[in-house]
Amino acid sequence: MLKPWIYLLLASGLEAAWTYSLRKLNISALKTAIVENPLFSAAVGVEFGYLMTYLALGGANIYFLSLSMKSIPMTIAIATWTSVSLILIKMCDIFILKNPTNIYEFFFLALIIVGIVGLKYSAPA
Repeated sequence: MLKPWIYLLLASGLEAAWTYSLRKLNISALKTAIVENPLFSAAVGVEFGYLMTYLALGGANIYFLSLSMKSIPMTIAIATWTSVSLILIKMCDIFILKNPTNIYEFFFLALIIVGIVGLKYSAPA
């Protein structure tokens, strides 16, 4: 019964990475690169790489989420997936992007964790 939870945590990590891939994806820049450069140039390759990363992370995210939902109840899986993704995104904001934070944000993140643990242990067997 541990394998579906590993899939769910992996899906959450991929969701967080997919969210950050949106920051790099720029369809208009890809279109401009294709119009202004040869098809196999570095400029087109970089923009196309961002698009492929976005699509791969999104697809992998949904794939692992679907694997986990075969054994974990849907409400628990979606709530856990969403909240763990949110927590990972916030941690990346704080530690990688160095965005300012406050104690209230940590308090409400802790409430999310308490809610997920409560859902897990109050669900019928």
